[in-house]
Amino acid sequence: MNVHEVSYFSILSLVFFIIPIIIINYKLGININKKMLFSIIRMVIQLTLVGLFLQYLFDFNNPYLNFCYLVFMIFVASFSTIKSCDLNIKRMIIPLFLSFIIPNVIVLMFFNAFVVRTNNVFNAQYMITIAGMLLGNNLSGNIICINNFHNSIRENKEEYYYFLSISGNKIEALKPYFKNAILSSVNPTIASIETIGLVSLPGMMTGQILGGAIPLTAIKYQIAIMIAILIVRYFGSILALILTGSKMFDEYDILTIR
Repeated sequence: MNVHEVSYFSILSLVFFIIPIIIINYKLGININKKMLFSIIRMVIQLTLVGLFLQYLFDFNNPYLNFCYLVFMIFVASFSTIKSCDLNIKRMIIPLFLSFIIPNVIVLMFFNAFVVRTNNVFNAQYMITIAGMLLGNNLSGNIICINNFHNSIRENKEEYYYFLSISGNKIEALKPYFKNAILSSVNPTIASIETIGLVSLPGMMTGQILGGAIPLTAIKYQIAIMIAILIVRYFGSILALILTGSKMFDEYDILTIR
């Protein structure tokens, strides 16, 4: 199977379809044009720089450098979660970093060693690409989970105080909110798994097919990565709540920070 090269002019031609979006937004008073254009420009710059760096990373393929880049990716994910959930960076950076690195590194090493069965689990081709998919899903899962947890407690604070008063145990009082937060995090992934192949052809599978892999090989990779994503997203969400939980409440078990 041959791969057709996509030219820069071909990509630029897609901007033609952005023009009516800008016009419609302007007519309807939807104030997202600047944000949308800024996001596109930022994406192009970021992906270009990352592409150049990854090319160097893949060519050099040093295990120590590869792992350092993985740690950097996890730090970025941690900061992004803090920003999106409006958390205190000094108090939450270490707990969130641990909630990312523990499940991601364990699943990533297992995936490379026993699923892909590569001789070098630190091979940039597998380590960086698989880690990117796992982290991206873990990031969105943690943001949904933490925001749902905080908002549920704040919206139902009388109920929370009531459970706290009758049980005298913060863990018991928080159990329904903990449960709902985990469900809110993993339900989108479960729904995606249920409809994959019928409603959508996911990115990894599509990329491999476009890259020349036969469909059955791409399917096996996609099945494996979706299971890995579910595992990381589930345990990552649980760890995020557990590790940040002790810093979210005051001595009276009242939620004090976001």
